[in-house]
Amino acid sequence: METLVNAISIVSILAIPALVLFIVVYGTVKKVKIYEAFVEGAKEGFNVGVRIIPYLVAMLVAIGIFRAGGAMKILSLILSPITNLIGMSAEALPMALMRPLSGSGALGVMSEIIKTHGPDSLIGRMVAVMMGSGETTFYVLAIYFGSVSISKTRQAVPAGIVADIVGILMSVWIVNLIFG
Repeated sequence: METLVNAISIVSILAIPALVLFIVVYGTVKKVKIYEAFVEGAKEGFNVGVRIIPYLVAMLVAIGIFRAGGAMKILSLILSPITNLIGMSAEALPMALMRPLSGSGALGVMSEIIKTHGPDSLIGRMVAVMMGSGETTFYVLAIYFGSVSISKTRQAVPAGIVADIVGILMSVWIVNLIFG
């Protein structure tokens, strides 16, 4: 098991530099003006950022109402018997619920849990893995679909929810397998 942890550690250290190097080498081989393409993409990103501000504000207000109104605590209380069956601490449930909604909200929840339990605790590791393996599904759907005026999301919402559930379950299973 220690070999697996060491291998994952090495891959995680090398992944981003290797990806950047691959992009630069691939662009050079294809004779793409890399810097100019990067600047053009940054310009487009800024314009998209301006267009999505209304959707972003609406999503953040809805999340604020959800948390401030106590819905997060009520939902955590209702779902805690299920979490106990799968090996997830009830304290990790707010993270599992917040991650599909908001990255900053999930980061706040994770910070509180790590401050309370410590980063090397089972629950600290579990919420860290949840943070890395989940996606802000509803945020992404609101922003991306809103920026291009798509109102019918079809299977995007169910697929996103299924991916979030699988990410949470696998986070719990892998953390319990490696560190439990």
